[in-house]
Amino acid sequence: MAKRFDILTLFPEMCRSVVDASIIGRAIKADKLEVYTHNIRDFAFNKWNKVDDTTYGGGMGMLMQAEPIYQCYQEVSAGMTEKPYVVYMSPQGKPLTQKKAIALSKMDCSIMFICGHYEGIDQRIIDEIVDEEISIGDYVLTGGELGALVVVDAVGRLCPGVLSSDECFTDESHFNGLLEYPQYTKPAIWHEKEVPPVLVSGHHGKINQWRREQSLANTYNKRPEMLSKADLDKKDLIFLKELKIKSKEN
Repeated sequence: MAKRFDILTLFPEMCRSVVDASIIGRAIKADKLEVYTHNIRDFAFNKWNKVDDTTYGGGMGMLMQAEPIYQCYQEVSAGMTEKPYVVYMSPQGKPLTQKKAIALSKMDCSIMFICGHYEGIDQRIIDEIVDEEISIGDYVLTGGELGALVVVDAVGRLCPGVLSSDECFTDESHFNGLLEYPQYTKPAIWHEKEVPPVLVSGHHGKINQWRREQSLANTYNKRPEMLSKADLDKKDLIFLKELKIKSKEN
């Protein structure tokens, strides 16, 4: 059964231009994923299709009203057998991680994204229907669409049949708590820089060992805080200890 995503937005065309492209687009055509966009303005209750208003208590900016979002949610949900998991893209939300993406990909229900604009959305709609707030970083965007599209991509690629094999994502950065090892392709020599000999040796045991050590080194040099949460064995710890000694010597 294809994983379903629904994006509630003021800019459905923007979202469609992204999800219909590349790997996610191919997965949609192959019926591995379902991604629907819904225009919140279609549920405005005025002739101008206006869905925002000034905030109580004063302040700059406009706030999206609860009712148009709720009506859009109600119509989309009406055709489902169970309640969708509703995510509000917000800079106040928990940061998106690979662990979160994996958890979302394994949910049996569909996932619905609410994309806010202006000063955000009325708190009452968050209290009423939102299951989780997610952020893609500690910064503010003009709207939630880019964040929702990032989550759809991160989660969608983990769903069965989207990538050619599970190895496409289980052997990359963040999946196992480490950053990925360096990778190379043809030609073997470029700008007088040679591909590491072990990679063309044909010795799979040594290649795997090199990749593991390079993954550990990459993480140590670029994101050392990740090591405290990674699943490390005795060989990993010995390698890291030697790496720390060498780095101090240099």
